[in-house]
Amino acid sequence: MTDILAELEPLRAELTAIRRDIHAHPETSFEETRTSALVAEKLRGWGVEVTEGVGGTGVVGTIRGRPGNRAIALRADMDALNIIETTNLPYASQIPGKMHACGHDGHTTMLLGAARRLAEKRDFSGDVHLIFQPAEEGGGGAQRMIQEGLFDRFPCDAVYGMHNGAGTPVGQFKLRSGPMMAAADFFTVTFRGTGGHGGSTPHLATDTTIAQAHFCLALQNVIGRNIPATEPAVVSIGSIHGGFASSPNVMPSEIVITGTARTFSDAAQDTMERRLTELAHAHAAAQGCTAEVSYGRYTRVLVNDAEHAATMARAAQSLVGAEAVNANTPPITGGEDFADMLRVKPGAFIFIGNGVQPDGSFHSVHTPNYDFNDEILTLGAGFWVNLVRQELATAA
Repeated sequence: MTDILAELEPLRAELTAIRRDIHAHPETSFEETRTSALVAEKLRGWGVEVTEGVGGTGVVGTIRGRPGNRAIALRADMDALNIIETTNLPYASQIPGKMHACGHDGHTTMLLGAARRLAEKRDFSGDVHLIFQPAEEGGGGAQRMIQEGLFDRFPCDAVYGMHNGAGTPVGQFKLRSGPMMAAADFFTVTFRGTGGHGGSTPHLATDTTIAQAHFCLALQNVIGRNIPATEPAVVSIGSIHGGFASSPNVMPSEIVITGTARTFSDAAQDTMERRLTELAHAHAAAQGCTAEVSYGRYTRVLVNDAEHAATMARAAQSLVGAEAVNANTPPITGGEDFADMLRVKPGAFIFIGNGVQPDGSFHSVHTPNYDFNDEILTLGAGFWVNLVRQELATAA
């Protein structure tokens, strides 16, 4: 392989400008009209076939190489988060309350960089579909694109995704075969009772506070007694709301609990939903109350196919060396809706290091001081090009 990083270096300034422009104009789930228009404009300018409106605001670009009978798809996400940015950077968000706090601006730009290089050289055999997905942050963008015929309209043999890794040094990549990212679920449990006077007549009331307290404690037993000990799982309460601080003698008639659960198998995800629901109703009934449960499956467990994970590892190793690629990184409990694409097509997902400060510190994703590292734009684009040339090698 030629030195792809040297080839891409002249694009660094342009890619940086694109990334910072996207960063300054963040758009959240299914509102990515400006971003998708920018993506489509750039792709067309480089001679890429463009299809807009796939899954709402999604864009798919197709680059046809030399004659070949295989095709692969590369995916980047475009949406931002509802966060107030506090970086004070010159290109900080211009949209109040919205911010690219997860690096999707960088993911989009890295794939655009690869698109320009691939469209210019076309030194591969077959087709490459570039998927620019909306609504990864809880909006179900991957599933909507699939439902609207993504893989029927753009057939491929494999699909690949990449995310920046905050806290991982620049020049390093991480992935694993098998389950790598968790199924991420969110739940709301509402306990309802009569309420009452906590001082004079508590015996006449049905007490939601006791129901919720026993529920919160019992919920943690699901991990140790219903999920196999060999499987990682997490369940956490994020909020408890009930009553008024100004009325300490009033027993609340309603308490609302929200939280999240993370599991690494379909069976464990099913178990978590079933047991959480059973416990809520049981502890409500024990206190003469009722419970209403809303359990939402945000993402499914992301499972990398072993063969395609190895393919991604080789593409990264050819770029940065074997010692800089961890092909057996531990699973993480973050969620990623690219998992839905991996249920339809074989493929894999990889993390590219976003860098750390000299003292080892870094800003995590989904925080108001996070920023994607422009230093890795050409590295990420180079990885995609290496992967394409490896998967769709042209015979000599």
